[in-house]
Amino acid sequence: MVAIPSSLSGQDPGIHAANASSGGLYGVTYEKVGGQTIKLGELLGALSHALDLTEGQPEGHCVRCCWIGMQIADYLNFSPDDRADLYFTLLLKDLGCSSNAARICALYRTDDLTFKRNFKFVDGTTRQKLEFVLRHTGQGDSRLKRLKTVTGVIGRSGSLATELIQTRCDRGAEIARLMRFSEQVASGIAGLDEHWDGGGHPAGICGTEIPLFSRIALMAQVTDVFTLQLGSGAAADELETRAGSWFDPELVPIFTRVVRAPGFYERLTGNRLEASVFSDRAAQASMAVDDDYLDEVSYAFSKVIDAKSPFTYGHSERVAHYTDMICEALGFDLSHRRWMVRAGLLHDLGKLGVSNAILDKPGRLNDQDMERVKLHPVLGHDILQRISVFEDVAEVVAAHHERLDGTGYPHGLQAADLTVEMRILTVADIFDALTADRPYRSALPLEKALAVMDDMQGTAIDPAIYQALKDAIAESPWPARETRPFSPRY
Repeated sequence: MVAIPSSLSGQDPGIHAANASSGGLYGVTYEKVGGQTIKLGELLGALSHALDLTEGQPEGHCVRCCWIGMQIADYLNFSPDDRADLYFTLLLKDLGCSSNAARICALYRTDDLTFKRNFKFVDGTTRQKLEFVLRHTGQGDSRLKRLKTVTGVIGRSGSLATELIQTRCDRGAEIARLMRFSEQVASGIAGLDEHWDGGGHPAGICGTEIPLFSRIALMAQVTDVFTLQLGSGAAADELETRAGSWFDPELVPIFTRVVRAPGFYERLTGNRLEASVFSDRAAQASMAVDDDYLDEVSYAFSKVIDAKSPFTYGHSERVAHYTDMICEALGFDLSHRRWMVRAGLLHDLGKLGVSNAILDKPGRLNDQDMERVKLHPVLGHDILQRISVFEDVAEVVAAHHERLDGTGYPHGLQAADLTVEMRILTVADIFDALTADRPYRSALPLEKALAVMDDMQGTAIDPAIYQALKDAIAESPWPARETRPFSPRY
């Protein structure tokens, strides 16, 4: 192990405090629910997969960044608690990434997933930023409209960058706290886009004011992106080029030693990498989980989902609310209702992999766009099935766009294949879609929404479950669709 460079050894020793004392997860246990336990690796693996979708990155980006960063932790001889917090920061660095997707799409008139993926190659120089804007702004527009968009973006480039990154960083740190990660992890996520020379965002802090975890995470990110695209030699060169501007100059030699080591590229891209990352002590820690924790995790996931588009803001929470109203009307016990609320919160998880150019499109979707939308239940299922305590929820989430007559998607299931839980989630989702604003129309009044759903009985939706929704709505103040702070009523 090498000694920690002088610029790093001056870090506040509080960064190494045990997570248990700061509200973190490492080593913390909770009351069991039916004997359920969860390994942090399951949760983190699923989240990192979802975040890769949102950032438009090749699958495994966050996992690769984690592996790179943990090599640095070994060189710096981090304590076990340090390693754990850095590990969580690296896997969850993009927690807030969905929150600026719609804004990017609207400002630059482009596909947010492609934009985000390619922006990671921009080094911050005026020339590269200008070339990027010209390449990625308003490509499908007329020449005049594109010129206006490009001019507007260039004129506000500084304030736009701060706005977009501030949103992302603040939301990411907030969600990390919701999931009971330590303040050190939250701070590491919040400072991801700060640069050593003070030219980063959102706070413009510099040098050792930037959390150590943030410095390592940003360098790991750049290393992964450049290595996959251009090779490890190019990645090391890029790190050295940005030393003293973007990156801590004392960290750069440690990174380049790791990156230039024989076999680095092969290990980074090999099929054993994920298993290696999730064999780490931090990932292997098992927790007995209680209902409160499962609720909080579900809610945290829903905040990532609903931040993707202004037209889905609050959608997951409202669907969860309507789902619970139906379950209560049907006489479900409290435990079953709580389980269904989680399904409502998580049902649109797969939309993280759908571009906002599609989600926020004001007109009719073409066939290609529609095929991408139809994949979102599959993507959501794939993410949730990675977490043992959400495997049963994954099956319900996968079917929330199926219909009794077999005309739904993604699998065209028939009535006999659809459980009561699947049917409930479908009714709740359709009801909120009709009574909330969408890019192609305003929210329908209650009476019109119910009239539309009346015609769907027996073909798309289950009449008995639909009646339960109507009974619940009749007994509740309207509009019940207004978002409220999440608080399970059990």
